[in-house]
Amino acid sequence: MVGPARHPSRRRVGLRQRVIAAFALGALVLSAGLAIMTYELAKKYLLDQRVRSVAGRSYAGAGIVENELLAPQPDIPRVLSALALPVGSQPVLLYEGRWFAASLEAGRDDIPRGLREEASGGTPGRQLFRLRGVPHLVVGVPLAQGDGAYFEVASLAELDRTLRTLRNALVAAGAVTTVAGAVVGIWAGRRLLRPLTEAAEAATAVGSGRLDVRLDTSGDADLDALTHAFNGMTSALQQRMDRDARFASAVSHELRSPLTTLATSAEVLHRRRDDLPERARNALDLLEADVRRFQRLVEDLLEMSRIGAGAAEVSLEPVRPEELVVHALRSAKASDVPVDVDPSASGAVVHVDKRRMERVIVNLVENAQSHGGGIVRMAIDGRDGKVIRLAVEDAGPGVAPEDRD
Repeated sequence: MVGPARHPSRRRVGLRQRVIAAFALGALVLSAGLAIMTYELAKKYLLDQRVRSVAGRSYAGAGIVENELLAPQPDIPRVLSALALPVGSQPVLLYEGRWFAASLEAGRDDIPRGLREEASGGTPGRQLFRLRGVPHLVVGVPLAQGDGAYFEVASLAELDRTLRTLRNALVAAGAVTTVAGAVVGIWAGRRLLRPLTEAAEAATAVGSGRLDVRLDTSGDADLDALTHAFNGMTSALQQRMDRDARFASAVSHELRSPLTTLATSAEVLHRRRDDLPERARNALDLLEADVRRFQRLVEDLLEMSRIGAGAAEVSLEPVRPEELVVHALRSAKASDVPVDVDPSASGAVVHVDKRRMERVIVNLVENAQSHGGGIVRMAIDGRDGKVIRLAVEDAGPGVAPEDRD
C-alpha cells in the first residue's frame, strides 16, 4: 500500500526547534495560568475591600442623614454636602418622592433603575455599573424612618487603574517568562542533542572510512544504550572489513603463484613465437594480454587489501605531469591520443605516488575507451599555481547533472 506523497515544501520541524517550542509553550501556559489566577484573586480581593468600605460608609451616611431629617425643616443639600466622603464618591438621597444630590456629577438618572426600585422598596442593595465609561459602585440603603433611600455612588477609576497596571505587569512577566523558557529550551536542546550531534559526526567519520571512531559514554542509561549500540556496530564493521581485507589479501597471494607460472609459461612461448604457426601465435597474443590483465587485477586486489588494512604506504616523488600522462597512455596502448598542455602547467613538477597515479590515469583512459565512446584527448592545466588538473575527454554523452554528485 502506497501512502500519500509528502509535499517537498512541507518540511518537518527539527527536533531542536520542537524542544525550544515545547519549553516556550510550557512557560507561556504556566505563566498565563499563574497570571490569570493572580489577577482574578487580586481583583476579587481589592473589589471586596472596596465594596465593604463603600457599604460601611453608606450605612453610616444613611444614619447621619436620618438624624438630620428629624430636625424641623432640614436643609437636605447642606446635609449631603457636609458628609465626609472621599474624592470620587457622591451622595444621592430619595426623600418623600424627591431626589437630592450634593453635586451634578451623580443624580437619580445615573443610578440603575433596578437598584432605585429595590432600595426605595425597603431592601438594601449594591450594583456595579459604568457611568460615562468609568466603572462605579452604587450602594442603596433604605431609610429607617420616612419614605426614602440613601445612595452612595463611588467611582472605581483608581481601582480600575490599579487592575490595569497589574494586568500589564502580569502580561509583561508572562512575556519575559516565555522568552526565558525559550532560552532554557535552546540550552536544553543543545545539551540534549549534543549526544546525537556527536553520533552524527561519528557516523560521518565512519562513512568516510575512519572505522576506529568510538563514542564516549556519558553516564546516562538511555544515552549509553545508543553509545554501546553504535560502538558495537562500528567494531563489528571494522572486524568485517578486516576479515574482508585479510580474505582479499589471502586470495591475491594464492592467485599470484599460478599467475606467475602462467606468466613464465607465456614468456617461454613468446621466445619461441617465430617457431609457432599463425593460429598458435594469435592464441599466444590473447594469452599474454589476458595474463597481463589478470596481473593488473591481482595487483589492484592486493592494493585494495593493503589500503583496507591500513598498511598502504605512499611513496611520493617529483614528476612532470606531461611525462606521467605520456607513460600512462603508453601503458594503456593509447599512445596516439593527443595531449594538450596549458601554459599554466608547462614545466610544473608535482609530488605524487607515481605508480598509483599512473594506475588512476590508465583506469580513466580504459574507461573512456570502453564506455565513453573512445578517448578524444588528454588535457593538463594549472589553477592558481597550486593545483594541476588532468582531464580525460571522451566522445560519450557525459554524466547527467543530477547524477554528478
